[in-house]
Amino acid sequence: MKLAVVGTGYVGLVTGTCFAETGNQVTCVDIDERKVEKLNNGIVPIYEPGLETLFHRNVEEGRLSFTTNLEEGIKGAEVIFLALPTPPGEDGSADLKYILKVASDLGPILNQYAVIVDKSTVPVGTAEKVHAHIADNAKVDFDVVSNPEFLREGVAVEDFMKPDRVVIGTRSDRAKGVMNRLYAPLVRQGNPVIFMDERSAEMTKYAANAFLATKITFMNEIANLCERAGANVDDIRRGIGTDSRIGKRFLFAGIGYGGSCFPKDVQALAKTAKDFDYDFKVLKSVMEVNYEQKTKLMPLIRNHFGGSLKGKTIAVWGLAFKPYTDDIREAPALDNIQALLEAGAKVTVYDPEAMDNVRNQIGNAVTYAHTQYAALDDADALVIITEWPLFRTPDFDKMNLLMKGKVIFDGRNVYEVDQMRELNYTYYSVGREAVLAPVEQKV
Repeated sequence: MKLAVVGTGYVGLVTGTCFAETGNQVTCVDIDERKVEKLNNGIVPIYEPGLETLFHRNVEEGRLSFTTNLEEGIKGAEVIFLALPTPPGEDGSADLKYILKVASDLGPILNQYAVIVDKSTVPVGTAEKVHAHIADNAKVDFDVVSNPEFLREGVAVEDFMKPDRVVIGTRSDRAKGVMNRLYAPLVRQGNPVIFMDERSAEMTKYAANAFLATKITFMNEIANLCERAGANVDDIRRGIGTDSRIGKRFLFAGIGYGGSCFPKDVQALAKTAKDFDYDFKVLKSVMEVNYEQKTKLMPLIRNHFGGSLKGKTIAVWGLAFKPYTDDIREAPALDNIQALLEAGAKVTVYDPEAMDNVRNQIGNAVTYAHTQYAALDDADALVIITEWPLFRTPDFDKMNLLMKGKVIFDGRNVYEVDQMRELNYTYYSVGREAVLAPVEQKV
């Protein structure tokens, strides 16, 4: 099939590349000339495991191309995906200006029937708005379909190629046939393609992300209670995760969620509820708890150092909002770095992928280390923000030589409490007992 993908951000680039991998002819369109030039020169602008290999293979085999010309990009396309930004406004609502602008541009240049697909995460009623904007100047038949993405950063290629389910919102039999044919190669193992009306599909994406955000937040609340009650949140996680009604995933306590989806989508669903005069109390609590959870280690850090961080050097491992990505949108690391700097600390950071993005955002307010160990040089303490695998089994003997004090504040429960006790570290984590070992400061 001939496809067009408008927008080459995270969702658009993964969508275009993966559909090309299944044999389709895909043209990706973006108004950013510099980005399109980089893509045409073989430069992938995002870090996502497995994506670069598929990207280069499909470009070389002529199935994947890039242009800034919308009319050229959609020429002959049976399906046109809209994968455009929907940034949150001040009131939490999703800003649809990019999507509706492209919808208006599409109307006069469509010259054959096409299925226009909302791939972006959009509020209820967006498909109707997109249809109206296209219809203002359209001279041919078309359908607008809602097809939300359920990609997890870090495993997005696998999620796309082997989806748990495909959700498609349309009441058009013609559009159903086109979308069934498009997704057939990806659901051969029997994973369902679920058809529903457009509004229900739009709501499904928000409901999924809001539920997962709620699950994370619930466990963080349990962790906070564990710290007061003397219980261990990891034991509780294992105890409830084996219940098939609950499941094992999204039960790890930590310092809150971030990224491009959960914060934005929870806000947007809360705004939708407000628009329909419904008081969604659970979502309000989720947002409040997550905001406070991001910097829950800061009181512990201040207390450990007698209330003042002036003159202290704090090492930070992990900047991305989660492992296997360079995405720092809503990342807890940014909140903690700001709090540490405001408290007078010197901050040295390391992340395998996200340091350039942080540098672009906050400049040289912190020191950027070239390795995880370089970040520890002369550090009074280590704060772990992102659970990259390389942080899980470090060389503790090397760490001991580099750090002034054997002190770790672990925001992701990377290490076991007993392990830290045996290594004679002072160790604070989330929802577990603190290890208050004697600390020998280096002179």
